[in-house]
Amino acid sequence: MKFVDEVSISVKAGDGGNGMMSFRREKFIENGGPNGGDGGDGGSIYIEAMANLNTLVDYRYTRRFQAPNGEKGGSTDCTGAKGEDLILPVPIGTTVIDAGTQEVIGDLTKAGQRLLVAQGGWHGLGNTRFKSSTNRAPRQTTPGKPGDARDLKMELKVLADVGLLGLPNAGKSTFIRSVSAAKPKVADYPFTTLVPNLGVVSVDRYKSFVVADIPGLIEGASEGAGLGIRFLKHLSRTRLLLHLVDMAPLDLTDPAEAAATIVAELTKFSPALAERERWLVLNKADQILDEEKEQRVAEIVARLEWEGPVYVVSALAREGTEQLCYDIMDFLEARAERIQENPEFASQLAELDQRIEDEARAQLQALDDKRALRRSGVRPVGDVEEDDSFWDQEDEEDGPEIIYVRD
Repeated sequence: MKFVDEVSISVKAGDGGNGMMSFRREKFIENGGPNGGDGGDGGSIYIEAMANLNTLVDYRYTRRFQAPNGEKGGSTDCTGAKGEDLILPVPIGTTVIDAGTQEVIGDLTKAGQRLLVAQGGWHGLGNTRFKSSTNRAPRQTTPGKPGDARDLKMELKVLADVGLLGLPNAGKSTFIRSVSAAKPKVADYPFTTLVPNLGVVSVDRYKSFVVADIPGLIEGASEGAGLGIRFLKHLSRTRLLLHLVDMAPLDLTDPAEAAATIVAELTKFSPALAERERWLVLNKADQILDEEKEQRVAEIVARLEWEGPVYVVSALAREGTEQLCYDIMDFLEARAERIQENPEFASQLAELDQRIEDEARAQLQALDDKRALRRSGVRPVGDVEEDDSFWDQEDEEDGPEIIYVRD
């Protein structure tokens, strides 16, 4: 299935039905009086989060949605039928934005959560509503109100506890395969991961967390090089970042420089996201002799001036990954407990989350503006070439994969 995480749609709620002007006409009853009914309300449009969806591809080609109008009122005080509400299903983690004002209408983070995006028009009143002791034959009615119409932008950010960062071929997909049941594509060339993949890591029988693997970054990603930074937004909801570094790259590049490149690109995308808790994971330790391993680890840590946790693992051989997963689970549990017990800490995290969200949205809007300029034939000075046709290719294997492990 094609993975689509950004779409633009137009919605139009139903108009309210007009009120009816009618008078009672029956045999042997003179001057029966008004009996015109009200119209029906127009149908509203809701967006609802569904657990069984993982892409916005359904809105890639069908982009206009209109709810039914309300029926006009009838005689004998009959009210017109109400227009049925239209419900648009989306994956959990979808953010709905007003395309005109860039206002965030809502964030759907739970299954079944529903968001009103277009209110149906109010019904018109029939002439029965206007009768009184001094106006016994009213000829007034009111028309139904038009329903709301607006252009929306929907952005999908996958929901994960842990996010993986690293250069292409750093071993992110191999890592997620080794710790979960997810099976993302793995090959000996860069950019084998084109879309985010999710895996559920089962630590104990009743303990698990979700890890997200996004396409690798390269230097210049913040300017559009490689796959750019369009997928970094999927890390904005994570609680912990794992920075994977290849300790023994085949091209003999410097691992410390590679790690510094990722930190620089992450900071350019969102300085607040760079403040998120991040652990250094030195991967492919099985490719280095034991007597050289300790020295290389110390050299990388020293050159990066790293002060946080450091793990040396081999995702392919599954060495060190089990202890890392247990430590991640302990960190997530301690974090949740601290949030419950310390309101000040919870407030600080909420403020950080908001800054990450704002900075990520600003970057995504800048990307949208650049894309619009390119499609209009205008290219900003210094803009990196990017082939938009790549994103129009169909790939049946695309799509975030979520696999739950059963013990």
